[in-house]
Amino acid sequence: MTRYDPTGPSSRYRFYQYFSHLKKENIDLSVFPLFNSKYVQSLYFDPRGIKFINPLNAYLKRTARLLFSGSYDLVWMEKEALPWIPALIEKLLYNRSVPYVIDYDDAVHHRYDQHHNPLIRSVLSKKIEKLMAFSTVVVAGNKYIANYAQNAGALRVEVLPTVVDINNFKSKENFYQPTFRIGWLGSPSTSRHLNIACQALKTFCEFKDTEFVAIGALQQDLDNIPGRLIVWNEKTEISELSRFDVGIMPLPDTPWERGKCGFKLIQYMATGLPVIASPVGVNSEIVEHGVNGFLASDMREWIKYLGILKEDRDMCRKMGAVGRVKIEKSYSLEIIGPRLISILREAAKA
Repeated sequence: MTRYDPTGPSSRYRFYQYFSHLKKENIDLSVFPLFNSKYVQSLYFDPRGIKFINPLNAYLKRTARLLFSGSYDLVWMEKEALPWIPALIEKLLYNRSVPYVIDYDDAVHHRYDQHHNPLIRSVLSKKIEKLMAFSTVVVAGNKYIANYAQNAGALRVEVLPTVVDINNFKSKENFYQPTFRIGWLGSPSTSRHLNIACQALKTFCEFKDTEFVAIGALQQDLDNIPGRLIVWNEKTEISELSRFDVGIMPLPDTPWERGKCGFKLIQYMATGLPVIASPVGVNSEIVEHGVNGFLASDMREWIKYLGILKEDRDMCRKMGAVGRVKIEKSYSLEIIGPRLISILREAAKA
């Protein structure tokens, strides 16, 4: 039970990319996304365009699936079955004879317990905690989420990062082009974070031999940055990444961002790029400062580390190569896939 169809990034990387591996292990799958591609498109680019009938229809279908979940050996769910519905109602729809593995790649609990509306905080702040305690296994994308699950009373918690199929990525080797390209990859929901490094990007883009490129951002988040916007396309994503000389991941230090899984960094490093990131949450685990990239705490450091990489392309190449090895060893589908399969098999026997 995924949150989205394959057009949703979280569902695509936390679920769909594993399906062929599961099938090879004789695990039969029935896939039921909550929201379709039209909803995802509206969510990212035009929230006002989300029609009431679309979510309503999605919730009715999901409710029916929950009622008939007893015909399966295991339910593997993304985040929660019915967003914004109280835990008591959702749990009444669960079949208690079926094990539940629930996956979290975001600190979804903060969507409720940090909400500006006191009524929502009152009714839903403990929802995710209760679902975690009910589950057979909680699969967490990082330690921040895992710690919350353990404190919630989850029976078993496993940390599995969001990963890439490393075979799809070719490591960049040529860092000696005349134009130094600073790159960002993400979704419209996260491009506001570019503001953290805004002044540094403006400073460097004043030079004719430097260019900032943002893939998948909202144009309004680039209004104060002289950068070039590229519309995200799954077919060209990797080739566009290979044109970067450094990948960046600025983040504000907030509870929600501490629950992020650092997937931008993983994609950059799989491409053999050096990275610069804010030292927030899992970023500090993925980035080994001075080895595969840099951690920048303030604007002075953003400017400093961008300058170092721009002036030393050999360092870019070496850091990128080290980062690529780290992804191969710890953040690749080949490594994490067997662990996930083992977790699902053991849960089904619980």
